[in-house]
Amino acid sequence: MKPPPFAYTRPTTVDEACSLLAEHGEEAKLLAGGQSLMATLNMRLSAPELLIDINRIDELTGISLDDGVLRIGAMTRHVEVESSPLVAEHTPLIAQAMPHIAHAAIRNRGTFGGSIAFADPAAELPACAVALGASFVLRSSDGTRTIAADDFFHGLYDTELSANEMLMAIEIPVIAPSYRSAFMELARRHGDYAMVGIVVHARLADNAVGDAMLVYFAAGERPVVARAAAAAIDGKVPSEETFEAAAAALDQDLDPPADLNADPATRLHLARVLTRRALAQWAA
Repeated sequence: MKPPPFAYTRPTTVDEACSLLAEHGEEAKLLAGGQSLMATLNMRLSAPELLIDINRIDELTGISLDDGVLRIGAMTRHVEVESSPLVAEHTPLIAQAMPHIAHAAIRNRGTFGGSIAFADPAAELPACAVALGASFVLRSSDGTRTIAADDFFHGLYDTELSANEMLMAIEIPVIAPSYRSAFMELARRHGDYAMVGIVVHARLADNAVGDAMLVYFAAGERPVVARAAAAAIDGKVPSEETFEAAAAALDQDLDPPADLNADPATRLHLARVLTRRALAQWAA
């Protein structure tokens, strides 16, 4: 398969890229790692008139820590995030998730921001960002704005990004004392998209669960925050009974879709299984 014809440009600054987006709008696409875009081009699911290659913009790369916030540039490769001591120490949930993203060859080219902006509901990083209370820095010719991760994802491949905007960076609060994280997903083969996955981020103090965030991926059209399941464990002592209560409450939180991998009932059952396992891992 071959992509439809398109024009190509490679800006070297953010301002230049934003000017091109402002000029061409929805007829332009940004090329970051290309791990998703190239596939949709070749299958002719995407047909932009202009491809804007942002791989030469140094301002979009790097991992830094400032005043309790870990900042990851949108063009930072997955492999850099996976091997970063800063990420491992200050956002261990991200470190847990990274090895599950596709395969090593894809992580060498794919970008952290690309996974966020593409907003595949089966992807790991959007759910992690929501669970951790991350914020996304968006830039256009009109200026810069910051939006919370939970407000960024609208639906299937649909986000807050306007046609003239680009994702600059992801900002994640560092893990606070007494907080823990856990990550689990179920896929037919390691590296495949998940059939269902869960992210747990919560506080354990005085032997009780607090401020629990349970976020599911591959369970809806965007990352799903399981508020009923979280309420079932908040303030409770970690135990099999507590975790079972969270799993039972998923009827109120999840309405998973059917696809080639599983029907809704199967996917809900798997979500319950992962909930028990992930919470047990979190408590341990």
